[in-house]
Amino acid sequence: MSALFTPYTLREVCLRNRIVVSPMCEYSSVDGFANDWHLVHLGSRAVGGAGLVLTEAIAVTADGRISPQDLGIWQDGHVENLARIARFCNQQGAAWGTQLAHAGRKGSTKRPWDGNGAVAPAEGGWTPVGPTDVAFSPTYPVPAALDEPGIAAIVAAFAAGAERTLAAGGSVVEIHAAHGYLLHQFLSPLVNTRTDRWGGSFENRTRLVREVARAVRAVWPERLPLLVRVSATDWAPGGWDIEETVALAAALRAEGVDLIDVSSGGAVPLPPDAIPVAPLYQTPFAERVRREAGIATGTVGMIAEPADAEAIVAREQADLVLLARELLRDPYWPLFAARALEAQASWPVQYQRAIGNRATMRVPSAV
Repeated sequence: MSALFTPYTLREVCLRNRIVVSPMCEYSSVDGFANDWHLVHLGSRAVGGAGLVLTEAIAVTADGRISPQDLGIWQDGHVENLARIARFCNQQGAAWGTQLAHAGRKGSTKRPWDGNGAVAPAEGGWTPVGPTDVAFSPTYPVPAALDEPGIAAIVAAFAAGAERTLAAGGSVVEIHAAHGYLLHQFLSPLVNTRTDRWGGSFENRTRLVREVARAVRAVWPERLPLLVRVSATDWAPGGWDIEETVALAAALRAEGVDLIDVSSGGAVPLPPDAIPVAPLYQTPFAERVRREAGIATGTVGMIAEPADAEAIVAREQADLVLLARELLRDPYWPLFAARALEAQASWPVQYQRAIGNRATMRVPSAV
């Protein structure tokens, strides 16, 4: 039996397999509203056989967006369009959830195909917020440093985002604390130079993530799982590292978090060769967090071959495998991977006439 295609249960949610659609920004919203693009984009991955479909980073406040075109969940009006996507994904046998996010000092920036750098207020931009008033880079906007009421409002916004996810029919919530966005900004000593109770020590720098997790867990039903995505390392001297990640994961487990989705990087600009990018390069981080913090993990990053994904789960390096670019290239990767691994996976009845002649099937390598 394939380990990758073994069902996996988190609280009362049973995923049909260990394959997760990783959050991938589409930069295709107007005023945060989901639209037909998001329905087709996420829905096709559910049709393609993934066990869990997560939205892109979905902003909990308007000024928490990365770009003006980001998906949002800061108002009740956003729920209806998200609910349509949730219903469709569920009908295809996939669980659906959101990745609650706040961009912090990386907000009010251009979407990739429009260039890079700040979006001016006259063009729909805003003044972002962060732990301090230091910009990510010279081309990024200068943020306003958050005060106590501002931090409290953001914690409340994450909780409200979880409530709206539930109203939309979601069964999974992931808190985004990675890739240099707001919660990661507070974690990283390279970014967070505050001297109050939100900065300095490990206890202080992790306070915001822990408070957000606690607030979300308080409104998120006990029967449903809560995930947190982290960057295991900043890949820079003096930055957030794997030892701190393990300690944070243990603390989050105590707050009712069920799984740590382990990525890396993003806190500060890095030279091109700073990260040793290669297939499965982040998986050892997930394995270490799983082993040392005693919590389930997901791994992500340059996972493309079914045999690699299978080995990750079979060797207990991680419990879930999140795919991003590979699922952009092929929404039906899970179905073809099942064929390559000789595992059971149900093709939609509408497509079954395409699988009769095995000789004509495109099947990725399993070895």
